[in-house]
Amino acid sequence: MAVMITDLCINCDSCVDECPATAIVGADDSPLENAEFTYVKPEKCIECVDSSVPKCFDACPTEGAIVWDMPYTAEFNTYYMDGNDNGTYKIRIHKKKGIFSPEAQPRPFRDTIDMNDRASHTPLDF
Repeated sequence: MAVMITDLCINCDSCVDECPATAIVGADDSPLENAEFTYVKPEKCIECVDSSVPKCFDACPTEGAIVWDMPYTAEFNTYYMDGNDNGTYKIRIHKKKGIFSPEAQPRPFRDTIDMNDRASHTPLDF
């Protein structure tokens, strides 16, 4: 996944239309129960690795609302699957392909972002 939207989000949904991977949805469309703010689907986020900055960050008017999260790769499968169990994430399940776990569907990520920044959910800042 690599990015997460925090409770600082003002639900303006500026980031929703900017996401090239259609990974971001408004609170009303969030797969989480009782979602209060915009949500990034980790199984779809590509961190906009082909751009200088993630598109969501570029569109967001709220400083600190978008933070780094762990890469959506097999190494962090437990992190995301546990998040699926505790309500942090709701990973999509395909009828034929099964759950889109990091092991089954890893996503590209920016390897230049320090893992400590990811682990502490440091806000994006370019």
